[in-house]
Amino acid sequence: MQAIPARCLHVVQRRGLLPIDPQVMRPTYMPSRGASYFHLHLVSDATGETLITVARAAAAQYTSVSPVEHMHPLVRTHKQLDRVLTEIENWPGIVLYTLLEGDLSERLIEKCKTLGVPHLSILGPVLQLFQAYLGAETKPRVGAQHVLNAEYFKRIDALNFTMLHDDGQHTDGLEEADVVLVGVSRTSKTPTSIYLANRGVKTANIPLVPALPVPPQLEALKNPLVVGLTATPERIVQIRQNRLLGLRAEHDAEQYVDRQSVTEEVAFARKLCSRHNWPIIDVTRRSIEETAAAVMALLVDRRRKTVS
Repeated sequence: MQAIPARCLHVVQRRGLLPIDPQVMRPTYMPSRGASYFHLHLVSDATGETLITVARAAAAQYTSVSPVEHMHPLVRTHKQLDRVLTEIENWPGIVLYTLLEGDLSERLIEKCKTLGVPHLSILGPVLQLFQAYLGAETKPRVGAQHVLNAEYFKRIDALNFTMLHDDGQHTDGLEEADVVLVGVSRTSKTPTSIYLANRGVKTANIPLVPALPVPPQLEALKNPLVVGLTATPERIVQIRQNRLLGLRAEHDAEQYVDRQSVTEEVAFARKLCSRHNWPIIDVTRRSIEETAAAVMALLVDRRRKTVS
C-alpha cells in the first residue's frame, strides 16, 4: 500500500532522526536554536484525549525540550476556530488536530500554511488506512467514542465499585471484583485501581499491614484476579517521607519510614502472595499506566485460559 504523506516538520535525515517523506511541506517557522521549549497546539472537536495521548507520547522522546501545550477542545464552529487561529498566530509551533468537519480542517490547514507552521491530522492517515483496507467510506461522527452506550455505563459502574472498595473497605463484596490489588502502603494501589476502573475493570484494593490480620474474605476469593503490587524498600521509604512532609506529620512516624520495618512489610506481602500463587508486579520504576497495562495483560491471559 502506498504510504500516505503527512504534513510535518521536514528535516535532513541524520543519525537518530526518523526518515521523513521528502514530499511533505517544509515549515518556514522554526524555533530558535537552543530553545528549551516549543509551543504545541492541540485542536480537537471533542475532548482532545486522543491528541493528548499521542502528543505526549511523541514529546517524551525529546528530553532536551519541553512542549508548552495549548489545548483547544470542543472546536465545532468557525467562531471557536477563530480564537484557535489567533492563538496559533500569537504563539506559533506544531499544530496537531482531530477535526472531522471538512470546512474547519481546511481553514486550519490554510492558516498553518500561511504562517508556515507544521501541522498534522492525527486521525486522517488512520482513517485513510481503514478506508483503503475496508473499502468503505467513513461517516464522520464527532466524539463518537464518547457515546452513552453499554460500554460507557460499564465504566461508570466499575468506577462506583472501585471507589466503594478502596483501601480495604467493604470486603464482603470483593467476590464481585474483576481484580483485587494488594500491597503495603504507597505501592500505587488506589491510582492503579481508578485507572483500571476507567477501563471498565471492577477493581478493589487491600492494604497489607503485618500487624493487622489479613481479611478472611481476601484469602477465600475464587473469581477475582488477585495481584500483589510491590516496590523496593528504598522507593517506598522515599514516597512515605515525601507524603509525611506534605502532611506535616509529627506524630509516631518513625516505623512508617524505617527502612528495616519497610523491608519486613515488603517481605510479609511477598510471602502472602507466594502462598496463594498471586502474581506480583514490581512498581518501583513503573508508571500507573504501565502497572495497569501489566494487570490487564494478566487479566486477559487468565480469561483466555478460563475459556480454553
